[in-house]
Amino acid sequence: MNASAAAPREGVDWARVRADFPLLARMVHGKPLVYFDSANTGQKPLAVIEAVDGFYRRHNANVSRAVHALGAEATEAYEGARAKLAGHLDVRAEDLVLTSGTTFALNLVAYSWALPRLGPGDAILLTRMEHHANIVPWQLVAARTGATIKVAELLPDGSLDLDGLQAAMTPDVKLLGVTHVSNVLGTVNPVREICRMARKRGIATVVDGSQALPHMAVDIPAIGCDFYAFTGHKMCGPTGTGGLWARREHLQAMPPFLGGGEMIREVRFDGTVYADPPHRFEAGTPNIAGHVGLGAAVDYLDAIGMDAVAARERELHAHLEEEMRKVDGLRIVGEAPGKAAVTSFLVEGAHAHDLATLLDLEGVAVRSGHHCAHPLMHFYGVPATCRASLAFYNTHAEVEAFAAALRKVRNLLA
Repeated sequence: MNASAAAPREGVDWARVRADFPLLARMVHGKPLVYFDSANTGQKPLAVIEAVDGFYRRHNANVSRAVHALGAEATEAYEGARAKLAGHLDVRAEDLVLTSGTTFALNLVAYSWALPRLGPGDAILLTRMEHHANIVPWQLVAARTGATIKVAELLPDGSLDLDGLQAAMTPDVKLLGVTHVSNVLGTVNPVREICRMARKRGIATVVDGSQALPHMAVDIPAIGCDFYAFTGHKMCGPTGTGGLWARREHLQAMPPFLGGGEMIREVRFDGTVYADPPHRFEAGTPNIAGHVGLGAAVDYLDAIGMDAVAARERELHAHLEEEMRKVDGLRIVGEAPGKAAVTSFLVEGAHAHDLATLLDLEGVAVRSGHHCAHPLMHFYGVPATCRASLAFYNTHAEVEAFAAALRKVRNLLA
């Protein structure tokens, strides 16, 4: 059973959990920090910081290249992190490629799977809410192969138009790229249903799980996709970490994306024999310490329980949007039911960047801009939004402080 999908732990001491995150005790501009930018990057608990520090202090060596004790310890720690991630996602470790994050993972699919297979007359289907990382690689592949990009549109509330998506699954579509959770709207897409529809039509599916793993238990076999990409730094792990899960038959058929050390069995000038997946796709020295830290992050999240995390975030997010709706002139962008703990918003008469700057002076960190989602901004007819994104380590007191800061800034701008 997926450990992270176990029943919520009873009686989680959320104050004690928060104390595990040292950065959250900071002061900013003389005020207590209110960190509402976890969709950008999650904060790191001491367990992760200490795991990275401990690796460099006691075990630092390259992986798979030395028979000495440090080399064996480094390899064991790195492969141990892969095993922890595999358990967290309910997949086999040998089907999990460790990468620098979702962007690398999606490019790996684009260049190793799609590029050799697509040609003129083929199409790649994407949704309007995709992050640029799940748009630009496919545009690059389309330009080189003659394939085209098709777009599935949204409903006014920010939900995916499933009827329109299904209608767009025409015989020319060879690949569907879809985000599990929108980084702008918080919309949670029914990826299991979407992948089932695609599979019936012979369409391969790649799911961007960057914003899902921090918020909920994810069981990849139950989703039924062909590829699942994720990033580590949003789920309390270090930056420069993440992975790609793929069906074994795809991994075995895909050529390497990068060439170099570690991804080979034998190199001769007249040809090279590549290593088996996943190491075939892990050329060069990886971010060993970072993935050791990500393994510690998985341990930390599993100890809390992802269902407990999800319940805590639903509670905080409901409070957040309740308070936001009390602010005159504030517009929430995206009202899909069952959202993750992400809310994009605008305040009448204020540019998003100005609003975020003024909130920062009150100690509140929110994101402003297009959030790497230009097509989605075009859909709503705005150049940018502010985005408040929560995590389980936030508090109701912070929600109240954020609401007070919003009202103060609103009055300044009136």
